[in-house]
Amino acid sequence: MLSLPVRPSALLPCLPRSRSLLLHRHFLAGTRTLHSSFGPHFQTLNPSIRKPNPSTEKLSPSIPSRSSITVTCNRYNSWQSPRRYTHSTTAMEQLQQQVEGLNLNAITEFPNCYPDVNPLDVYRAHLANVLTEVTGVDKNIIYPALSWTQSLDKGDLVLAAPALRLPKGGPKPDQIVQDWAAKFPENDPLFEKPHVHSYFMSFFFKGAPLVNSILPTILQKGKTFGTNPSLGLKDPKEPSAGRKKIIVEFSSPNIAKPFHAGHLRSTIIGGFLGNLYEGAGWDVTRINYLGDWGKQYGLLALAFEKFGDEKALEQDPINHLFQLYVRINTEMTEEKEQIAKRKEAGEDVTEAEANSLDEQARRYFKKMTDRDEKALAMWKKFRDLSIVRYKQTYARLNIHFDEYSGESQVSEADMADIGKQLEEKKISKEDNGAQLIDFSELVPGKEGKRLEKPLVRKRDGTALYLTRDISELLARHAKYNFDKMIYVVASAQDLHLKQLFKIIELLGHKDIADKCQHINFGLVLGMSTRKGTVKFLDDILRDVADKMHETMRKNEDKYNQVENPDAVADVLGISSVMVQDMTGKRINNYTFNMDQMTSFEGDTGPYLQYAHARVCSIKRKAGLSDEEIASADFSLLTEAHAVNIVRLLAQWPDVFSNTLRTLEPTTVLAYLFKMTHALSSSYDVLRIMGSEPAVLKARMALYEAAHIVLGNGMRLLGLSPVERM
Repeated sequence: MLSLPVRPSALLPCLPRSRSLLLHRHFLAGTRTLHSSFGPHFQTLNPSIRKPNPSTEKLSPSIPSRSSITVTCNRYNSWQSPRRYTHSTTAMEQLQQQVEGLNLNAITEFPNCYPDVNPLDVYRAHLANVLTEVTGVDKNIIYPALSWTQSLDKGDLVLAAPALRLPKGGPKPDQIVQDWAAKFPENDPLFEKPHVHSYFMSFFFKGAPLVNSILPTILQKGKTFGTNPSLGLKDPKEPSAGRKKIIVEFSSPNIAKPFHAGHLRSTIIGGFLGNLYEGAGWDVTRINYLGDWGKQYGLLALAFEKFGDEKALEQDPINHLFQLYVRINTEMTEEKEQIAKRKEAGEDVTEAEANSLDEQARRYFKKMTDRDEKALAMWKKFRDLSIVRYKQTYARLNIHFDEYSGESQVSEADMADIGKQLEEKKISKEDNGAQLIDFSELVPGKEGKRLEKPLVRKRDGTALYLTRDISELLARHAKYNFDKMIYVVASAQDLHLKQLFKIIELLGHKDIADKCQHINFGLVLGMSTRKGTVKFLDDILRDVADKMHETMRKNEDKYNQVENPDAVADVLGISSVMVQDMTGKRINNYTFNMDQMTSFEGDTGPYLQYAHARVCSIKRKAGLSDEEIASADFSLLTEAHAVNIVRLLAQWPDVFSNTLRTLEPTTVLAYLFKMTHALSSSYDVLRIMGSEPAVLKARMALYEAAHIVLGNGMRLLGLSPVERM
């Protein structure tokens, strides 16, 4: 078994294509020793066993035609004189040149089969057709039952017999699998003979055809390899119908305040989801729904009138406004305490309360809601300056927004109309002058009790966040007519979002509610700067950048080669923060650990950037152009390490599609670490410098393909791959 320096968490399997997750788990549990019985056909698992024998990769010149299956394999080209593929050759054309008779139109009839962007869909389609002849089971049942294995030593694809809906009363599944394995063609062009364990059949790709189809495909597609624009089409059979529309709402800080670290997870996850759906061909609109309305902005305006400095506001608006807000809040707290003491002493505090900062702030905000021009002008200035500053922070994180919305954009008239609808449809009811929704009276069973009794309007007629969110959601659907909307909000808001979606449904818009999804996440624990001051994101990013800069300086030679060390240190620091955030599942809390996240040891952001920079360095030293690399003789890549890297690279389109189902950044991250560990272990075996020119070119093609896939995965996560460090 190939020894890779991989921690257990990096060996997470791709989600199986089969719907039978239980069967897949049984397979994983029962195949810990399966690799010992795989036989000699695909000895790439342990390079120390033997060197691959090119003769075992030579294919039979002919095979009887299978007229009853869609993908026929009539004749195989010899690998002794391989074709050198150019960037203009598609994956399907490459396989057709190797295996004549493949039918692209017929292949796409399989569910979720996209051979133009995922070469392994051709492999799956071919295997499904072969197994149909062997088993007698419909190929459309077999195709989705073919799953990825947990690791390369267990094969590339696995099939569980019970997943094929076998008739009851027949032979036991483990016996059936033995019979099927015996009937599998001896000289199939793409697969070795299957290996059996219990009622599972494991299949290994043959190295030569895989290498000769996957590498040119990656080199040809470049930055688009792995993505699948067809997934976002409203009708895959009719592209002219257009793309599906998705809204992703994320980040949503409060204006006039520094970007708090608590918004970090929403920003990172939301940016990733926007990238993911764009790669899947959706029409993505990213919305930042700002906390930009409320009495606190009346208080801030009072603070600026008392203590504000126009010059300081222009130079550093966020920090200046925050300092003013802290100062006025302190005064207001002290004032409230004094009034409370006077009240306890029996004094008349009516005038003091009427002229208190709290009451002045309320009156100022009333001016804003009444559209007073002067009050709104001040508020707008604060808002606009805050957005400018936020954009600078977002740019460092590779984040952009198509729309800066906010609570202020929801009109009082719209909210009043929603309140009226809730009353008329007997969804809300009056309670001591306020309006609330008692879900226990509207939704039967435990669900109704869990949704509790939220207020939608206070006694004084003020609308609450829930009312605003109802109005905003309906307005967005009217504006964008979206097919899906995602709210990237902390798990602390789980109840709020459930209430929102249920109210939308009760209002008669179940179709809209069904399009909405809450992507939640856990907390970041222990996040602070070195000095233990206020936990603002800019402070944290500065600290991690400083630490990465210190680490870079330890290697003076390499440091001097970096064109802009400050910028690279900043990217490494941001990568440290983002990768630590994405390492576990979204819902899990995690502890912010600067020493761990900035280390080059283990699966960290700096390690991932180092892996990318190292493969870039190899290309610089090789001195080959892209055209020279594309003309490489891939048949020279017979070593175990080379074939295993290609097997991993081939998984990337599946990982991308899989991530669209999990919506978990860690799905991508675990794959990237597994791939980079395999890449790292190959450098001593697959040397570039000192190799024969043809071998050098072939190996450089392998490394360039790895470089492309690694960069694509990093950019999907929102990272900026560095070339030197």
